[in-house]
Amino acid sequence: MNRDIFDELFVLELANNHLGNVDRGLKIVTEFGRIVRFNNVKASIKLQLRDVGTFIHKDFRDRNDIRYIKKTMGTQLSEDDFVTLVKAVRMSGCIPMATPFDEHSVDLCVNLGIQILKIASSDSNDWVLIEKIAKTRKPVIVSTGGSSLKDLDDLVTFFENRNIPLAINHCVAIYPTEDYELELNQIDFLKNRYPNHTIGLSTHEYHDWQTSIMIGYAKGARTFERHIDINDGKNPVSPYCSLPTQIDQWFKAFRKVKEMCGSSGYQRRVIPEKEKKYLDALVRGVYAVRDLPEGHALSDKDIYLAIPLQKGQISCRELMNGEILLHSILKDQPIMIDDIDSPYAHSDELKKLIYNRGLE
Repeated sequence: MNRDIFDELFVLELANNHLGNVDRGLKIVTEFGRIVRFNNVKASIKLQLRDVGTFIHKDFRDRNDIRYIKKTMGTQLSEDDFVTLVKAVRMSGCIPMATPFDEHSVDLCVNLGIQILKIASSDSNDWVLIEKIAKTRKPVIVSTGGSSLKDLDDLVTFFENRNIPLAINHCVAIYPTEDYELELNQIDFLKNRYPNHTIGLSTHEYHDWQTSIMIGYAKGARTFERHIDINDGKNPVSPYCSLPTQIDQWFKAFRKVKEMCGSSGYQRRVIPEKEKKYLDALVRGVYAVRDLPEGHALSDKDIYLAIPLQKGQISCRELMNGEILLHSILKDQPIMIDDIDSPYAHSDELKKLIYNRGLE
């Protein structure tokens, strides 16, 4: 499966912080799009879609005492509003993404040209919705908050059997999340259990969102999600939502941890020349313990090892007993690569390396 779309993807969860106002949603898209471009990262802005007419039973739509129903009814947008927001997301340089909570909303995602779909933690075993999402053949990210291991295994198997790209986000569905509730070691668990999938991190902490992304990246998470909002001076910002300046810090923390972690953990790193030169200065060179005649076969009794290693001098790495001296060597003088009949002396490439290392 092609997982490239998930690699180093940042998901900015707009959710319902447009508050049912398309102009407020456009302002959020504009402000965060600017931060995304400034940091030159790959990001999506994610909407939440619900067909309120079918999602909430008609007998309960006036129940203002039920928080989820009140919020859903109070923040609904029209399909034309979503067309406007998705166009703005594209214009901002971000990838349009959405969480559909019902089957009609999946169809709307297709009509809007949404590129990536999200399965919310609450829907990880809603198989009517999952089947509908799979039929779109679009890449999917699922959050694991509160899901049982069987539900996760079933979901992963389902998407694997259909060869649909799936990323799996570690998520704790507590809003906001305390630092001690983050359970970041679950990234290790998910990586080991689902090695063929991108593992991500979706967090709702409110004290320190920079350390968590650094730990998450170091553990192998490669897609990251945060809720976003703006401070308009009128509406309170939920503590688990990040403001533009905080997302800027989040991106910079990612850059720093990526710099510190370096190359892939699946192969040996490329050793920098300055590191090689530093270590070469600590390698011991071969010196004559006494005057040695031409034609002498070297043994342990004839040499000693000491720093500094000089350019062209053989070191403890190349020393072999029985090598024949081609020239006489005075006591305490370095034994050079051109002074011995050695396999190294017959390789121009190896000789060049030996002459390019050590002290002048």
